[in-house]
Amino acid sequence: MPILLLNSNIRSGQFYKTFNFYRKQSMSNFFVDGNSSSTTFLPVPPGSHIARCYRIVDLGTQKTEYLGQIKYLRKVMFGWELHGEDNDCKPLNTENDEPMAIFKNYTLSLNEKANLRLDLQSWRGKPFSDEESQRFDISVVLGHWCMLNVIHKPGKDDKIFANVAGISPIPAIVKQHGLPEGFNKLQMFRLADPDMAMFETFSKGLKAKIESSPEWQAIKSIKAPQKASPSPQAPAKSGFDDMDDDLPF
Repeated sequence: MPILLLNSNIRSGQFYKTFNFYRKQSMSNFFVDGNSSSTTFLPVPPGSHIARCYRIVDLGTQKTEYLGQIKYLRKVMFGWELHGEDNDCKPLNTENDEPMAIFKNYTLSLNEKANLRLDLQSWRGKPFSDEESQRFDISVVLGHWCMLNVIHKPGKDDKIFANVAGISPIPAIVKQHGLPEGFNKLQMFRLADPDMAMFETFSKGLKAKIESSPEWQAIKSIKAPQKASPSPQAPAKSGFDDMDDDLPF
């Protein structure tokens, strides 16, 4: 099973180069560069909450515009389930009595100023070494607990959006009292090997975002019937084939 890897040496703005790279690699690995955003349907209360990472979704290469500049950046989404109570001592549950969830999008990058790197370092409680910053399997964070600092920001039409403003390790005193049981199944959606059953559980908006990526379009073209089948070739080397996958978070 392929893993999601980061390589800070790959430059992110090269859209067509990235697209062709994934077609040639049959999209077996996952490389790129830094930014973030997040929303949730039912606003999570502001404050610090115990959370468990249960979902990571490969969003593919997405068009982004900032200060008039258009870039094509590889994106990934993290999802957490929340445990605990709000300020009124009510459980952080939905109407279906399930843990509330919150999500944050990142540009896939481990450069020094990348939001993904900053959040992971804050979550781990230690910086990445030079070696780790060259390769890191982000799937290792699935199932790990943390404290999420959530803030509210106003949006259009008086809507309130809950954003993940910070991540930190679980305090020792909380661990001593025991962590809750995880609720959701751990999920990793990779465009390298898409789980279509999982894909069908995503919201319309999330599906549309993934489907807009060149990686998704490449999957469709590969699966489409072709007039002439090319001779099978050995998959191209990714440069990570000889590396140990077992990296601790």
